[in-house]
Amino acid sequence: MLTGIGLLLLFGYIGGKLVSKAKLPPLIGMLLVGVALGPYVLNWLDGDLLTVSQDIRTFALIIILLRAGLGIKKNQIRQVGMIALKIGSIPCILEGITITALAYYLLNFSFAEAGMLGFIIAAVSPAVVVPSMLDLKEKEYGEDKQVPTLLLAGTSIDDVFAITLFTFFLGLGTSSQGTSIAFELASIPFSIIAGVLGGVVIAFLATFLFKQFDKKYVEKLLLLLAAAILFVELGEYVGIASLLGVMTLGFILLERIPEHTAHFTQSLAGLWIFLQILLFALVGAEVNIEVALEAGIIGLMIIALGLIGRSIGVWIATMNTELNNKERLFCMIAYTPKATVQAAMGGIPLAMGASQGATILALAVLSIIVTAPLGAAAIYATAPKLLTQGKK
Repeated sequence: MLTGIGLLLLFGYIGGKLVSKAKLPPLIGMLLVGVALGPYVLNWLDGDLLTVSQDIRTFALIIILLRAGLGIKKNQIRQVGMIALKIGSIPCILEGITITALAYYLLNFSFAEAGMLGFIIAAVSPAVVVPSMLDLKEKEYGEDKQVPTLLLAGTSIDDVFAITLFTFFLGLGTSSQGTSIAFELASIPFSIIAGVLGGVVIAFLATFLFKQFDKKYVEKLLLLLAAAILFVELGEYVGIASLLGVMTLGFILLERIPEHTAHFTQSLAGLWIFLQILLFALVGAEVNIEVALEAGIIGLMIIALGLIGRSIGVWIATMNTELNNKERLFCMIAYTPKATVQAAMGGIPLAMGASQGATILALAVLSIIVTAPLGAAAIYATAPKLLTQGKK
């Protein structure tokens, strides 16, 4: 397994540097390295590494979401709060419904299997969007209207909606007992509120504890990461938006103990240099190109039409806001990448015995191949043209 990690780090770093020479985001090179080294191309990675791949990727997401929270101030949350809720729900629902309808009528899926496909693909990727938005925040693109902060907050909410509705359709299609869509929809606000409250509780406990001993910032960060990891694991078990809670944790700490957060942010930035390579390379390793090709032209059409539905949702969500048309267009572009949820959940319907499970997996993989690199490149290419850059 250590050999595989070494290969991913070495070639992922080289791949990122080579791609950045072409004025593209380094994560594209890291993704491609993961595809090449993964089990479906060169097969140079140990099976044990692929077994723990999901846990490594989750840890990397915890790091980047904590960094995101540590960079968000109270006035920024007030500025984007309600818009973030709309942009985290309306686009996801419209894309999911669009793909569900297309799969039902074009692919002759059952209603349940069409819904599974719709809301697997509907999830936007925090693995791509969050690092990109943090980078734009550091360069002060869109900071006058908090566009990166809006998209950071909306991404976590988006995934709550997508995963919850996918779970409903999965239960509908694979359980003889069935499930209630009203219950699943009612659980969404509970999941969001519980995740935020959990992050707040941990933040206040951490604030109290950290004030009991001076400095030792590395030890405090160790305790903070341990608490965040355990909270995310608990959240997955009981069904709350724990990743949103991790971002909330960082936000509260910035307000309560700003003298600590500067040290935390610096340490996490160093850790992220290492973890981002593993995150994107391991996402790439999940990609089976042969399975993606099986989806064919009709698969590309379904994904493209789903993105149109999502873009309409973003336009609706940002109506009557202070965002101008260029900034709204950027939000549409920034919400196109797929990777995290599709890699993690694309194979679940097949494992659960869904008759169209193989096709669902193929379309999920295809959505990663098409949207992750193109979406990431489009974010960086359009930000200077569509967003206002502040002056440090």
